Amino acid sequence: MPQQEICIEIKPIKLGVKNDCVKVAGGTKKCIESGCNKNARDKTGKCKAHGGGKRCIESGCDKSAQGKTDKCITHGGGERCVEPGCNKSTQSKNDKCIAHGGGKRCVEPGCDKSTRGKTNKCITHGGGKRCKQAGCDKGAIDKTNKCVAHGGGKRCNEPGCDNSAISKYDKCIAHGGGKRCIEHGCDNGAQRGTDKCIIHGGGNRCNEPGCDKSARGKNDKCIAHGGGNRCNEPGCDKSAQDKTYKCKAHGGGKRCVEPGCDKGARGKTDKCRAHGGGERCPNCIDWIDSRSGSPAYDGYCATCFKQIFPDDKRSKKVYRHTKEIMVRNHINTNFEGFVHDKPLYTGNCDCTHRRRIDHRKLIGNTFLAIETDEFGHRSYDKTDEEIRYDDLYMIHSGKWIFIRFNPDNNVSKTDIRDKLNKLIETIEECIDRIEREENTNLVEIVKLFC
Repeated sequence: MPQQEICIEIKPIKLGVKNDCVKVAGGTKKCIESGCNKNARDKTGKCKAHGGGKRCIESGCDKSAQGKTDKCITHGGGERCVEPGCNKSTQSKNDKCIAHGGGKRCVEPGCDKSTRGKTNKCITHGGGKRCKQAGCDKGAIDKTNKCVAHGGGKRCNEPGCDNSAISKYDKCIAHGGGKRCIEHGCDNGAQRGTDKCIIHGGGNRCNEPGCDKSARGKNDKCIAHGGGNRCNEPGCDKSAQDKTYKCKAHGGGKRCVEPGCDKGARGKTDKCRAHGGGERCPNCIDWIDSRSGSPAYDGYCATCFKQIFPDDKRSKKVYRHTKEIMVRNHINTNFEGFVHDKPLYTGNCDCTHRRRIDHRKLIGNTFLAIETDEFGHRSYDKTDEEIRYDDLYMIHSGKWIFIRFNPDNNVSKTDIRDKLNKLIETIEECIDRIEREENTNLVEIVKLFC
């Protein structure tokens, strides 16, 4: 059979002049867009991608109408999935959508997910466009060249928020995007295929017997049972914090912003507990020496709780077991005039200081102060302790004698009764020195068992 000769007619294109389409023998027209070799549709001079052919009739939509319909795929045009109740578009030459098995499937053994792009694998197994961030092999989202973690896909429209927007919403989960928890009064995001948030039982749960906490990461266990990322320090199996690979003890997670402090920041604050971070007691939150609140005392610190609610049974428990109270009772048995655990104010200025002293007594122009330093206050910040002395001196510019008393056995194994007797003996010596005006320094610090 003789080979058929194809004749192509090419006309020069002139700028500013309406040009004819490139014609191929047989009447086929090519798209007039520069560099495009696709067939032109109908009487237009362009292919579907460049606006040729019948367009979707939905207002504001310029996509191509599919098949014999007058709408694009998004607005319901073309063949639809045959699964009952599903109105999504069919894929390739079968009669189902991607979710119901339509289109090409991933070639990885045991995987039935849809292939992406021109590859034969799903996103999880490396198919489709990948993130361009150096060292990242995750799938790029939509028309971006990055994965969700590196800024790809639609972002939350809240000012200053760079988190990923959820599905059809324009906000991230934190700002109200996605499905919400159905529990009354809860506005948290529902987890995965459930209708509840993590707190109310949504998402995957830990598979350890008797544990109903949320499973973390790609395994089926909670943090306490080994789920989620672990610390990469040799010999450490604690949970890694946030996007770091270390636990709090080894420097992971958010750190305190105070200069020279490398402790972990608490809760939603940017400071450690010593510098005022974490949940604070609502009664002393504005005080310079505010304490952390405790769930055991309804968010109050133990000291404020027992003063505000003295008749509560929890206050009586605090009273019986606080070592500070034991020291107070011993002081009251042997001396008169000591003030216990009260803020120190001055009437000479509008100071904001509300520093508390465990036990104090003004003798002449000298304050004798006894501080019960449980475990020697080893965990306290030394800089804060120095600031505390400065604040107290601003309130009372006379002389000070501080007795720092450690009732615990972490430093000295001396019996508590012998320690209390030594404390009483030291207080008597200090009172004698003050009355004889032998204390010449502005500030003296006496440490007992610290």
